Amino acid sequence: MDQAQHGSGQPQGSTQQWGSRLGVILAVAGSAVGLGNFLRFPGNAAQNGGGAFMIPYFLALLFLGIPIGWAEWAMGRYGGRKGFHSAPAIMGLWAKGSAGRYLGVFGVLIPLGVYFWYVLIEGWCLYYFFQYLTGGVDGVDATKPLADQVTATRGFFADLTGEKAHGALFTDGVHPVVWAIGATIAINIWFVYRGLSKGIETLCKYAMPVMAVLGIVILIRVLTLPAHGDGQSVNDGLGYLWNPDFSKLTSFKTWLAAAGQIFFSLSVGFGVIINYASYMKKKDDVVLSGLTASATNEFFEVVLGGLITVTASVVFVGVAITAAGTGGTMDLGFNTLPMVFAQMPAGNLFGAAFFLILFLAAITSSLSMLQPAKAFLEESLGVSNVTATTLVAAWGLIGNVFVLWFSKGKIALDTIDFWVGSFFILIMAAVQIIAFGWIFGLERGIAEAHEGAKMRIPRFFQFVIKYVAPAYLLVVIVGFCWQNLPDKLKDDGTIAKGYITTVLEDPDAQRTWVLLGLTILALIVITALGARRLAARGLDINGRDPATR
Repeated sequence: MDQAQHGSGQPQGSTQQWGSRLGVILAVAGSAVGLGNFLRFPGNAAQNGGGAFMIPYFLALLFLGIPIGWAEWAMGRYGGRKGFHSAPAIMGLWAKGSAGRYLGVFGVLIPLGVYFWYVLIEGWCLYYFFQYLTGGVDGVDATKPLADQVTATRGFFADLTGEKAHGALFTDGVHPVVWAIGATIAINIWFVYRGLSKGIETLCKYAMPVMAVLGIVILIRVLTLPAHGDGQSVNDGLGYLWNPDFSKLTSFKTWLAAAGQIFFSLSVGFGVIINYASYMKKKDDVVLSGLTASATNEFFEVVLGGLITVTASVVFVGVAITAAGTGGTMDLGFNTLPMVFAQMPAGNLFGAAFFLILFLAAITSSLSMLQPAKAFLEESLGVSNVTATTLVAAWGLIGNVFVLWFSKGKIALDTIDFWVGSFFILIMAAVQIIAFGWIFGLERGIAEAHEGAKMRIPRFFQFVIKYVAPAYLLVVIVGFCWQNLPDKLKDDGTIAKGYITTVLEDPDAQRTWVLLGLTILALIVITALGARRLAARGLDINGRDPATR
């Protein structure tokens, strides 16, 4: 482990540091670059106005993603300088009290909760990778009609997700994908155990360039594809994705989708950046680092993700099937693209390369989901690296097995994704930006961000951080609740159940909330124990001691 001893009186678990500034940038970029870049973004764009979607997308990046990201970088480094590395402890400093500390629990719950289901999809990517190394997806035959190929790909995917029944992956022997998921979990735990520099940073230093090179190679191949089938060409694919439909801009759903994409893509509000930045040195440039990490993510998302998947899909299977595949994050990658690779020259090679990219993107993200919980346990309970890693591994495994077993209809996965991976992120982001701009104070916050900075945060963004971002977030949160929580009357006269009704009526959603409730309770108890332990050591856990400001 990398040692950089702090002064006495600082909490245990604060002895790690990043090996280099490039390392932390790649680690944060690795956290951001994930499945959403290659699967969720193109689907969102295609469904919400194509090129017109980029208007609310870049506005959300400008007024939410970048400013909140800068705030998180500054908050994390400041907390690290005081000897704290967990979101609850750092938020206690910035919000000056126990309310901020307990709201900071979201910064541990969100990454840990998302890890419960995310690592399963990571295992699916690894399984598909090996499928293409050994001959392609079973049953997908390019010589058969597209309707038969659609049936084959969806059947293959339904079998490996176990969505037909609870415990389906274990009823007729253990499905091979379970071993891929197990291997993925083991890889995650190993790198987290290795620590920041020797584990997470080392992996990201190799994985990010490999993803970029493979992505560029696949992109070149996609953009040089000849017309196929009924004459569908690359231009048709690019046109389907990017031709603007400005009528979509009048729909609040489009603006909400753009904001959600930015949060999910940049890892803003996850609690990851605040943890990663806490291990930076006092004079490390958080402003330039934050901007560089965001720019790296945008390259992977807009350039690679936005040009590869949908474009290739339209060329080989047409607009209708592609449109059906953009309905969900997983549909495009796991149901539609196998048909594309079956028809593409050297399709197994490009299929293996694509799913290797997805696996690497997923694992650099999932590592960042475990690190905040590990730091939280080390800091709050005073336990060693081995003990904290073991506890996090066990905690994560409970969630993994729960989602793996209660697989019918993917209700457990979707429930955690909605509440933890969407709603709670908005709440955490709001808490952070209010603490930064209004409680700690904008001037002090900006001064902290500028410590060691080679570039300054423009005054325009300072205004955005204090006024625009909180107001924008309030609109997004209210709109998100209005759109998703209550029941809605559909055009055909039927009722679309909202998430509140789903939780009240669906046993699987209720079971999932029992898991989430117990997790939240445990995090609150550990936070209380940690606060008592740290206060007993004379630490200023509420950020009120003038000598520590």
